[in-house]
Amino acid sequence: MRAPRLLVPVLTAASLGLAASASAQTCDTAAVGVQVLGSGGPRVNRDRASSSYLVWLAGQGRLLVDAGGGAFLRFGQAGGRLEDLSLIALSHLHPDHVSDLPALLWLSEQARKEPLRIVGPSGNDSVPSLPTFLSRLLDEKTGAFQLLGGALRGAGQGVPLDVSVVDAARVEPTIVFEQNGVSVAALGVPHAGIPSVAYRVQAAGAVMVFGSDQTGTNPRFAEFARNADVLVLHFMIGAGAKSPLHAAPDVVGRMARDAGARRLVLSHIGQFNLDAAVAEVKKEYMGPVTLAVDLQCTPAR
Repeated sequence: MRAPRLLVPVLTAASLGLAASASAQTCDTAAVGVQVLGSGGPRVNRDRASSSYLVWLAGQGRLLVDAGGGAFLRFGQAGGRLEDLSLIALSHLHPDHVSDLPALLWLSEQARKEPLRIVGPSGNDSVPSLPTFLSRLLDEKTGAFQLLGGALRGAGQGVPLDVSVVDAARVEPTIVFEQNGVSVAALGVPHAGIPSVAYRVQAAGAVMVFGSDQTGTNPRFAEFARNADVLVLHFMIGAGAKSPLHAAPDVVGRMARDAGARRLVLSHIGQFNLDAAVAEVKKEYMGPVTLAVDLQCTPAR
């Protein structure tokens, strides 16, 4: 018997210590909602997998956003099924966002025969584009996991992937998926020269936005995330800190405020004084704030 879903309307930093350990929860009774599979970042954390999110629609886990370390385990704990997925959306190609992709694809052809859509960013001199990344990973002759060549429609195992690329340098948002009343748009966001993509999901009358790793300096992001029912922003550095990769807490708060988000979920959580950092967010954003924990479910409607 599955445990009831975990609903966390508001978590404070002080209460986080009581709720940081993941347990087998499910979001499958939500009409539309966001389940955090991984609330951590690149550093080792006994309670947090790396970044990954599952969008539930009418009892099915339909959209997977990122697949960092631990996502494979959390996907199973959440009750996710490969045959239910319509799309895998990768924000960028840092390991803490993609390292569990091969685990998800291994034996995936036994769970489904229908090709699986996957979308991710274009490349530059620092990182490859998504198609090049997948080729280096999965090519039947030259890939690191040659046995998964079926994912690229070659010999071997793995459900066939339909690969799409987002031009992370494009100024305007791009529609990357439209099917059965679900629309997904993508927008490039600044991440110290690493192509990074935010995603906006519209489904069942709700809007869910995943901000990805970013500095918060794209002036178009506020409109992209406008009126999000659930806005997931990454919370990697503490109060008073600066980073060329990530937005500071006060910037995170302004991003949520300027977007008019109805709820802010802070995820990809770093190791710092959370109370002080959350206080900085709340100086800018007056709406409800949730500190993410693994397997937490936030209904969007």
